[in-house]
Amino acid sequence: MSNIQGVVSSINGPVVKGLNMGSFKVHEMVTVGRQKLIGEVVSIEGDVATVQVYEETEGLKAGEGIHSTGTPLSVTLGPGMIGNIFDGIQRPLEKIQSMNTDFIPEGIGLLTLDMDKKWDVTVTVKVGDRLKAGDVYATVQETHRILHKIMVPYNINGTVTKVKPSGIYTLNDCIAVLEKDNKEILELTLCTKWPVRNPRPIKERLPIYKPLITGQRVIDSFYPIAKGGTIGLPGGFGTGKTVTQHQLAKWSDADIIVYIGCGERGNEMTDVLEEFPKLIDPRTDRPLMERTILIANTSNMPVAAREASIYTGITMAEYYRDMGYDVAIMADSTSRWAEALREISGRLEEMPAEEGFPAYLPSRLAEFYERAGCVQTLNRQEASITIIGAVSPPGGDFSEPVTENTKRFVSGFLALDKKLAYARHYPAINYLTSYSGYVDMLADWYEENVAPNMLDLRHKMIVILQEDEKLNEIVQLVGEDVLPNDQALTLETARIIKKGFLQQNALHADDSYVTLEKQYKMLKVIDTFYEEALKCVKIGIPISVIRKEEVIQEILKIKYDIPNDKSELLDALNDKVITEFNNLRQKYE
Repeated sequence: MSNIQGVVSSINGPVVKGLNMGSFKVHEMVTVGRQKLIGEVVSIEGDVATVQVYEETEGLKAGEGIHSTGTPLSVTLGPGMIGNIFDGIQRPLEKIQSMNTDFIPEGIGLLTLDMDKKWDVTVTVKVGDRLKAGDVYATVQETHRILHKIMVPYNINGTVTKVKPSGIYTLNDCIAVLEKDNKEILELTLCTKWPVRNPRPIKERLPIYKPLITGQRVIDSFYPIAKGGTIGLPGGFGTGKTVTQHQLAKWSDADIIVYIGCGERGNEMTDVLEEFPKLIDPRTDRPLMERTILIANTSNMPVAAREASIYTGITMAEYYRDMGYDVAIMADSTSRWAEALREISGRLEEMPAEEGFPAYLPSRLAEFYERAGCVQTLNRQEASITIIGAVSPPGGDFSEPVTENTKRFVSGFLALDKKLAYARHYPAINYLTSYSGYVDMLADWYEENVAPNMLDLRHKMIVILQEDEKLNEIVQLVGEDVLPNDQALTLETARIIKKGFLQQNALHADDSYVTLEKQYKMLKVIDTFYEEALKCVKIGIPISVIRKEEVIQEILKIKYDIPNDKSELLDALNDKVITEFNNLRQKYE
């Protein structure tokens, strides 16, 4: 910590003005007052600087000192992040709780990872090796599934001059010594620091081509998410944003999940903290926390730290991406983050834009979402970051600034619908107003890995649902009886798609997660029903007779009655649909 010192001149909540700060830098991390509260310089005019403080400023007085740390706001990256629970500036909450306090005390300092914990390190280099940025020089088995690769920091090349043998070390122990090209000596440890507002470097961006499989039918089959994609998940209060994000965190086939509870109510984060450690990862039969990082920044925590929590989360995600992992980020919710920006902007006396949000809201959202992507890392591995940002528009009004601007920067939009939620249709993703810009990019993958006609089937089902929407307007005016039989069949098929396919029970053992093979075969059965029933309608069989067919009930119960590993039962049901409708036609002919 340097001796440069400013002086607190005014305090406005988390915003502190300091004098004598001309030699400080913007985005530099500082400590404020006797309690050494952590803050960040956000602007400097002459020798007056504005600092946003990431802790409660109660008790801070004018005249107290502001000290430079000489570094930007950074996080410590190294083994020990997976399975941990941090606040918005990477302080470990479990460690703080062990100090017998129910709240984070002011002036606790920037605690980060446990520096005393011993790790079993495998050193992978030898004396004389040439290393460049991104090269792996040691590995740690962080959890049963995650091999943590310790990499040479960015912008550093050199020759290894000393190496310690593999063994037990703490994070700050020197593992190897590197002589840089300019003859400078650098000690390589198990951890590194990175400024949170700077994206970590990559070799190049790659085209998106594979989906993030979630096991949620409305997403995987209708509005797929791509690995490396960006998704907005807007919805009013009670529409199931948090449950949907929990499902994605539990079931998606990302290697690592970073869950950011950004300004959510304390009870929602408590649910996550209590539920996640009990959950078992279906792919490894091990606790789900072995691939999860939780960042909890509830609505009663300091508002400035909420603004930082998004950057803390994405920096951790980029670090694991650089090791070659596919990472998914759940940001719940970006609206609360935008509200933190609005509050700080108001205290900075900046000119407000629409609805009081700062004029730079769109560029901040863009900066966040553009850190997603499918990339080639510095050590030439393919990896990705997928961002799923929940948005909480007040009153479910999608025309408000955060939702509108999110729409500009994401390629997928899963709109949660109040009417569907109140009708107990979960997940309440509106199948008509949602969209995914990844359908064409993923077409080849679906053709090769699911079925050649998977996306044709998807298109056909969406057309039926759109027809159903139009016909429902007529039905509400004049009743269903006046519709011709083929249109009545469209309504019946749409009902089966909605109840039998799109509705999914997150609490049911067989329905919580559904494989792509089962999803495809379910759609195929529904399509077979529609085609066979249409043949019946064309020869004059009334829709009332078709509705009495027992096979319809079987189609509606597929999701509960047929497990994921018994897909041959779906082929049998498909044949049964054809047989029953053949028999029906013969009876009438």
